Amino acid sequence: MKIETIKTVGALKKAGYHSKSIKDELRDNLREKIKKGENVFVGIWGYEDSVIPELERAILSRHNINLLGLRGQAKTRLARLMVNLLDEYIPFIEGSEIHDDPFQPMSRFAKELIQEKGDATPISWLHREDRFYEKLATPDVTVADLIGDVDPIKAANLKLSYADDRVIHFGMIPRANRCIFVINELPDLQARIQVALFNILQEGDIQIRGFKLRLPLDVQFVFTANPEDYTNRGSIVTPLKDRIGSQILTHYPEDLETAKTITKQEAQLDVRQSDNIHVPELAMDVLEQIGFEARDSEYVDAKSGVSARMGITAFENLLSAAERRILKSGEDKTSVRLSDFLGVVPSITGKIELVYEGEQEGAAFVAETLIEEAIKSIFPVFFPKISKLEKKDDVTPYDALIAWFFDQEGFELLDEDSDTEYRQKLESIHPLNALAEEYGENIGKSDRYFFKELLLWGLVAHKKLSKHRFQKGVRFKDLYGSYISGL
Repeated sequence: MKIETIKTVGALKKAGYHSKSIKDELRDNLREKIKKGENVFVGIWGYEDSVIPELERAILSRHNINLLGLRGQAKTRLARLMVNLLDEYIPFIEGSEIHDDPFQPMSRFAKELIQEKGDATPISWLHREDRFYEKLATPDVTVADLIGDVDPIKAANLKLSYADDRVIHFGMIPRANRCIFVINELPDLQARIQVALFNILQEGDIQIRGFKLRLPLDVQFVFTANPEDYTNRGSIVTPLKDRIGSQILTHYPEDLETAKTITKQEAQLDVRQSDNIHVPELAMDVLEQIGFEARDSEYVDAKSGVSARMGITAFENLLSAAERRILKSGEDKTSVRLSDFLGVVPSITGKIELVYEGEQEGAAFVAETLIEEAIKSIFPVFFPKISKLEKKDDVTPYDALIAWFFDQEGFELLDEDSDTEYRQKLESIHPLNALAEEYGENIGKSDRYFFKELLLWGLVAHKKLSKHRFQKGVRFKDLYGSYISGL
């Protein structure tokens, strides 16, 4: 259909256009995409066998939808991607505030215009990108904002009585007729405002200031809600929940690979960071493991969740720590180091809600503990497990390395060490090189130094070595020597 040549209702009739509700439109287009094996929700990872099938079933059932999940679980992203299931263009009566269907006009304006001009009534075309409306539920939202109200200015300008329905100013929902309308954080909407949605969801009509006005609105509603909101800030009133067709539970990534894919996709990086900083895959594993540790931590409020944004911002900070080093050293390129992870602490502290015990310890302490726990979890994937019940005379693969530190005053890795200095320092520890060779067969040459540093940090996490953070870097020492010196 060449929309450029269709400018009137008459031309639309000749073109053979048939009206369709938005729910049927979404359903029909989804059917076609499923048949063709096309991915509707591009860029959504980890939901392929859980959330997306449920969402597709809800769309096929023509349901209004509530996406229920903790923060950072792509609820709004899912809603926005539903736009891809809409027809590219739909016609509406030109000048209509509520996108009146040319064949099924609802507003007084559209009906009078068609009565006056008939098939010569002008039409416009609405692109799918303009058919998405979104409102964040805040305490100051009113019925007038969502539904509409009498406009005294319009009444004065048109010299109309307040009893005339032409003085009505339509709110966001009527203006979203034939569109997708999203209300984010639904429980934050006051109960009396939620009540105003009852008729719209069930009967499709609206009530404004006592006007006998029936507008069978055609809207696809998508709500998002956080389970935490049900107790902390508000709740969804029961009759409204009853009118929402499908409630779909979202979740966090269930494995490291999915989490890494999301982080790499969403991180906002400067091209110079991407080109000049090598990120070992092992570093990405440690980074994402921090989020998994946080969700299980005794210091972090599990009900509040740990957003996927934590991993994204931590990744950005990690690369910025490495970038700052090469800017100060004058080098062109570098690789991420494990000591760079201390630079992601600000990204963690702002993204987690602490329980009482965590608040007592402090956010920075909890963040550093999470990094250490992540290293501890990754460590046995590559190195022999360290038993907690180890006896004094037991022989372990790490004895030579631990003994090496026993004879040293301390081993320092400075934040601003050049790559050459950093590598020379790690290579100077001969037992470390031997262990890296033995257990790092599958580790690439460019990642070998990160692998060595992981071994040192892993021994610290297992209380075999000690680590002291000072202003310019990190010092590793023999555990017992540190006890004696107080470090």
